[in-house]
Amino acid sequence: MTSFNLAAFSDAVADIAEQAASVTASFSTHHGRTATAFHWGDGLYVAAEETVEPDEEVQLTLPGGESMTAELIGRDPSTGVALLKPSTAASGTSFKKAGPVRLGDVVVAAGREGASPLAVFGSVGEIGPMWRSLRGGAIDRRINLAVMAGGRFEGGPVLDARGGLVGMLLFGPRRRALVIPYETIERTVATLREKGHVLRGYLGASLYRIHHGPVQGAMVMGLDDDGPAKAAGIALGDIVTAWNGEPVRGSRELILRLGPDSAGAAVTLGILRGGEVRDVAITIGEKPLI
Repeated sequence: MTSFNLAAFSDAVADIAEQAASVTASFSTHHGRTATAFHWGDGLYVAAEETVEPDEEVQLTLPGGESMTAELIGRDPSTGVALLKPSTAASGTSFKKAGPVRLGDVVVAAGREGASPLAVFGSVGEIGPMWRSLRGGAIDRRINLAVMAGGRFEGGPVLDARGGLVGMLLFGPRRRALVIPYETIERTVATLREKGHVLRGYLGASLYRIHHGPVQGAMVMGLDDDGPAKAAGIALGDIVTAWNGEPVRGSRELILRLGPDSAGAAVTLGILRGGEVRDVAITIGEKPLI
């Protein structure tokens, strides 16, 4: 049995926390609480999308304690990533990408409140394959954490034992700590820098899950006047049961198909109307910016 050097472990965690403190910033959210952002590179900061309002000025507090306004370059609700540009060019290092993440790996989550850096360590509690967010975004890996981190850490970096960036901390259902992986952030940031937003598919229909006996699908409860669904002849009360011949078992399944790659696609939807099955050809639109 090898001996465990607690002092060396403590020093290693403190060193990672110190490294993170130099590139984190904080800001007050529209909910009246504090959230974290961190330097991604080229003077730009990454934050959690849900903490940033599109029409509100973001006031960043940087590591040295100075405060400055930041422009919202873009936001992607489907991956939870927002991109900020401080009014004065930010300097400093950015994180290198972490190596492969394993179940049980020790991680350090970093945050900031004003001039005070925050840090907590825990472990990787769950590893899984690519998944889709509730808003249809492709998240490259499932990484859930066993870590006690409060709301001030939201949007902060999660680092491995070598100081590499695993990703950004968000909170899922029941305040479960999860990570938006480095690869997802990298892909989203590239699109936000170019376009300011990430395309999402758009039907223009409000949907409700139907599961009644053999009938499963998404019932149309509302239609946007200028949306693709109404233009294609879809009516209130229609039940969408298939997408290009593949079963749709509820509204969530349909929404998950409306990712960035669906915008502009020609699709055949299977519709149940008054007990009659029919196919409707529709061109998926681009979701309007909110």
